[in-house]
Amino acid sequence: MKFKDYYQALGVARDASPDDIKKAYRKLARKYHPDVSKEPDAEARFKELNEANEALKDPEKRAAYDQAGSQWERQRQGRGAEADFEPPPGWDAGFEYSGRGDDPFDAQDHSDFFEALFGRKAGGATAGGGPRAGARRPHMRMPGQDHHAKVLIDLEDTYRGARRSVSLRMPALDAQGHGVMQERQLDVSIPKGIREGQHLRLAGQGGPGLGGPGVGDGPAGDLFLEIAFNPHPVYRVDGRDVYFDLPLTPWEAALGANVSAPTPDGPVELTIAPGSAAGRKLRLKGRGIPASAPDTPSGDLYAVLSIALPSADNDKAKAAYRTFADAFEFNPRVHLEG
Repeated sequence: MKFKDYYQALGVARDASPDDIKKAYRKLARKYHPDVSKEPDAEARFKELNEANEALKDPEKRAAYDQAGSQWERQRQGRGAEADFEPPPGWDAGFEYSGRGDDPFDAQDHSDFFEALFGRKAGGATAGGGPRAGARRPHMRMPGQDHHAKVLIDLEDTYRGARRSVSLRMPALDAQGHGVMQERQLDVSIPKGIREGQHLRLAGQGGPGLGGPGVGDGPAGDLFLEIAFNPHPVYRVDGRDVYFDLPLTPWEAALGANVSAPTPDGPVELTIAPGSAAGRKLRLKGRGIPASAPDTPSGDLYAVLSIALPSADNDKAKAAYRTFADAFEFNPRVHLEG
């Protein structure tokens, strides 16, 4: 998947104002509209312009796109200009949105790149049924929009529960129509046993309510925090199950051994059976992500065995490997010989 330069598609600078983007889009849309354009690539170009305009006209999508673009520049420097674009894990964490456009009736066909950033069918719908900006009606109390954000926590937080300070940034427009970032800090309780992809609801922490003269403002919307885990140097998570690689020496795998192994709750002693092969999984029942409710079972923790070979980097080590080779008539490739 190639990175799409939406600013280049519209022919505007990266610091272009919303009015500049609107004018550029209207000018090019008239030129490439399939009903009037004689250009051979009019339909594809018109689709590209619509997608670029949809990403850049909305302050929230534009801020997310700019964030992805800055990370892409660093990614491209390390991998080359022709490298495919891959959104880094957690690239959008910390962004607060008034709605990601999850309208199931929005049938517009977006590119894979657009959907990778904003989700499938990311149109202009607002989340939670809250009012759109500027939708104030006189003499009515209207609830505020629900807001959404993704936050990253450590795996250990879900094992024990935690209280964390979360920094959120929300795109907005200043008085001159330029994009700015509004930041706020929230203290959030992370419940024990929460899984990746689950949401925490913070009542009243969303958009402010609206009201008319003499009726007061409506209730504020809620803030929904989607949980994701920070990359961990040891563990991998699949649902409620947790995996880690456990290296063994050749003699531990062949002869059996008792070895110390890590878990998020502290080290444990594992018994390695003689003749253990690489790839074998040792299951520690109930030591995965803890149960979040009485009727929800805890996950399991799996130690995936691997064989670590010592280096033959001195004469003594080389002699030991030669003795080892002489002691066995062993061909690991016999199954390839038919």
